[in-house]
Amino acid sequence: MIRRPAVAGAFYERDPAALRRRIEWCFEHELGPGTLPAVGSMRRIKGVIAPHAGYMYSGPVAAHAYHELVSDGIPGTLVIICPNHTGMGSGVSLMQQGAWETPLGTVEIDSELAEAIVRESGIIDLDETAHLAEHSCEVHVPFIQYFTDNFRIVPVTMWMQGHETAADVGHAVASAIRETGRDAAVIASTDFTHYSPQDIAEATDRRIIDRITAMDDTGMYGVISELNATMCGYGPVAATIIASRILGATECDLLRYATSGDVTGDRSSVVGYASLVLR
Repeated sequence: MIRRPAVAGAFYERDPAALRRRIEWCFEHELGPGTLPAVGSMRRIKGVIAPHAGYMYSGPVAAHAYHELVSDGIPGTLVIICPNHTGMGSGVSLMQQGAWETPLGTVEIDSELAEAIVRESGIIDLDETAHLAEHSCEVHVPFIQYFTDNFRIVPVTMWMQGHETAADVGHAVASAIRETGRDAAVIASTDFTHYSPQDIAEATDRRIIDRITAMDDTGMYGVISELNATMCGYGPVAATIIASRILGATECDLLRYATSGDVTGDRSSVVGYASLVLR
């Protein structure tokens, strides 16, 4: 099946030319990297963490992750792990066959790698339903399509985000990448604090990010629990840390942190965004 875009015209532009201009705006914005990247070929990156709000809010922050990924060399397959905001589908859902459409074209699902991930996992279900209206995987795809159409994806969405679930997903993804010999990287889709004043959001998010940059997934869960944090994709982040570590990543760097208030000027109630890279 072709999975049609659910949030084109809302989270990003529906018109292809306008979408390309918006992506360029994300890279060139004062909160962004400043320039478009040149496509490299080093392939050191095992995972990235990037936000998934509307491009006008989080796009410049997300552009930092994609600047690094593109400069390093775009992998043949991207495993995109996202939270489930809709409640549709099963607890952890993978779409195994077909393609995803955006205004910039279609991207095939890497069915062989998807099948291997399900085989290695004890909990991931094959379930297209969870993906049909979910935005948090979709918004990442055009950032790569801007630079190339020569890649595939494996979309995974997590309603269940406990540490044991994330560990299962992370181990399954890493084992499947090794088993298939794929040139692949993992994308964790998350926003951080939701709807707190800027100073509280920054303080909370900095403590969580400190654990992420230490690649301490266990500690991250501890901080989130202690602070009752409203980060929406902690499971995908933990799964990506675990998978990246198994695949050889030894460091995680914060590329950019900002909030919606840094874009709109309204810092009374903000959402936090961060881009990080694991290599």
